[in-house]
Amino acid sequence: MDARLSSASAQPVQRPSKWKHVKKQLKRNVGLYLIISPAVLYFLIWHYWPMYGVQIAFKDFMPGLGIWNSPWVGLEHFERLFDAYYFWTILKNTIGISLYGLLVGIPAPVLLALLFNELRSRKFRSFAQTISYAPHFISVVVAVGILFFFISPTNGVFNSILVSLGKEPVDFLAEPSNFWHLYVWSGVWQGIGWSSLIYSAAISGISPDLYEAAYMDGASKFRRIWHITIPGILPTIVILSILSAGSIMSVGFEKVLLMQNPMNLETSEVISTYMYKSGLINTQYSFSAAVGLFNNVINFMILIIVNAAARKAGETSLW
Repeated sequence: MDARLSSASAQPVQRPSKWKHVKKQLKRNVGLYLIISPAVLYFLIWHYWPMYGVQIAFKDFMPGLGIWNSPWVGLEHFERLFDAYYFWTILKNTIGISLYGLLVGIPAPVLLALLFNELRSRKFRSFAQTISYAPHFISVVVAVGILFFFISPTNGVFNSILVSLGKEPVDFLAEPSNFWHLYVWSGVWQGIGWSSLIYSAAISGISPDLYEAAYMDGASKFRRIWHITIPGILPTIVILSILSAGSIMSVGFEKVLLMQNPMNLETSEVISTYMYKSGLINTQYSFSAAVGLFNNVINFMILIIVNAAARKAGETSLW
């Protein structure tokens, strides 16, 4: 009997293999995988599979030869981009418009959400929120059309007011210095309400007990906002700021192209519009791919740096 027990105890205990464990987990969560499968397929088809064509940035692409058979030129297109006299102009415009948009676009919805939170009438708050985020659902073409309705040099609202006051009409888009302001502030008008909904949801998650305790201690409304509301939504602000910084080189192509004209090119030409003109209009496919690859690599590097800085400063980051 003792011999049998000793021999049985000497044998290793058989554990289920990793494959069986994975298979068990797949069966248990099959419903969740089915739910996310459309999103996974979308990213695989439209975001990862097209990366196969990135190689034309290093080739002299010829449609008749195809991607694989086109001659390899290495970094020739990148050198051409960096040596171009207009490179620093379009880079300055791209970064300048993006930074301007971040400086205005990040605090504006936070302030609007704080104002909505202070409204005591629920009906009025719902009405104001609906009015504020309604422009988000307007297409870019319609939004630019509304902008032209106000700033048109012939029959725009602003110029009609100037003429009625005895002044000369102003062609706002003909002046290059006006382009950045018109682009950024019209974007704020269109997106501030929708962005404020995220912060409003974050504010609603703050415990009311904190506000009651601060009120009992004699804290003013401003103090309650500064010491309770803002710290409560700070992680949300940081995450959205990191995401915005990751697209700092991706200025909206459609809106810039619609607002662009020969008189404001010195401040309106950005990387995305230059890619369109060189790639589709001038059929320089490889050069346009090189410009786009440079743009995306810079975006990726900025995202990594900003995320690391945010994690080190406040322990809030994407990963």
